[in-house]
Amino acid sequence: MRYIVSACLMGANCKYNGGNNYQRRLSAYLKNHTFRCVCPEVLGGLPTPRLSVEIQNGRMINTANEDVSEAFEKGTAEALEITADFQPDAVILQSRSPSCGVNKRYSGNFDGKLISGSGIFAQALMDSGYRVYDVEEFLSQFKE
Repeated sequence: MRYIVSACLMGANCKYNGGNNYQRRLSAYLKNHTFRCVCPEVLGGLPTPRLSVEIQNGRMINTANEDVSEAFEKGTAEALEITADFQPDAVILQSRSPSCGVNKRYSGNFDGKLISGSGIFAQALMDSGYRVYDVEEFLSQFKE
């Protein structure tokens, strides 16, 4: 199997706060598969660390009330190109992210509340017909 994976899940320090979301179980699973890591936010030119971003009225807005949609759109386009070139069987993405959230994302009010909806990259992948998994959903298929 071939996978595209959110880079933060494999330990890349590309999260908004400079950290990562390393998933030991996912890393162990992927050792037996071919995969490629992407971070649409970094591909779009955003620095690490950076201000937290949430989706407000279809725009990507950071905690300083700056619209960073252009960087998110550029990164999504580049990550989609990488995905198309790689031809994965599935994509595994970080939960709740404004780029990679699959089923839920933050409300857009910076209040910590989750709503139904997807991040910009996850939605673009689904619209393109890729099989997309939230990492928590993907890992729930396997026993510890």
